[in-house]
Amino acid sequence: MADRKPIESWLTDMDGVLIHEGVPIPGADAFIKKLRETGRPFLVLTNNSIYTPRDLHARLRRMGLEVPIENIWTSALATAQFLEDQRPNGSAYVIGEAGLTTALHDIGYVLTDHEPDYVVLGETRTYSFEAMTKAVRLINNGARFIGTNPDETGPSAEGPLPATGAVAALITKATGKHPYFAGKPNPLMMRTGLNRLGAHSEVSAMIGDRMDTDVLAGMEAGMRTFLVLTGLTGADQVEDFPYRPSQVVDSIADLVDLV
Repeated sequence: MADRKPIESWLTDMDGVLIHEGVPIPGADAFIKKLRETGRPFLVLTNNSIYTPRDLHARLRRMGLEVPIENIWTSALATAQFLEDQRPNGSAYVIGEAGLTTALHDIGYVLTDHEPDYVVLGETRTYSFEAMTKAVRLINNGARFIGTNPDETGPSAEGPLPATGAVAALITKATGKHPYFAGKPNPLMMRTGLNRLGAHSEVSAMIGDRMDTDVLAGMEAGMRTFLVLTGLTGADQVEDFPYRPSQVVDSIADLVDLV
């Protein structure tokens, strides 16, 4: 750590780092304010593909966190960037909500169920048997299978909900085809985010609350990694993994002075 260059750019997860169940985590407002005051390049990341950056900007603002739209990076945007690089102006059958469909529209993709290039699976609160059946048939007919993120469950006030990874497993079982996931822990999401900032991994840091997604993706992208203990991974679980974050801190409040 002592030999590394100072951190110039910051990537941070949202849920469990900046907010928890719709409430800002103490220190989150000071951290975002310091980033903006110093002019440090930064992105707030989320694997959730339901919302557009504009939606998330409004939600965070209502919580007292002022994050500009251009500083929000979602798995839907990372997926769209990947597809634009792979097959520009292609077509896709999409299971997902506005965050994903808007991202694909913005890169010029045609959303269709007629011989699409891809089946793209994202987060939604209304997974339907009909949509999943159509996805299975399209994949069996040659469409390539893409997922926004591999998270198997998502949070809700009532408890965990099935998420993209769980539904992808059902489609995989029915087709024998595994999806390519663009979101965390794929370091692709980090690298495309860094490219968006014009930043280099050597002088960038990733803050997260999960060892298996945030820390893993940040580490594989070559960044310094900070694990905060305000989310899913507890201090007693860190040693369960074969890799370690650069540093473990109690919360985002402990990182304000590093900006």
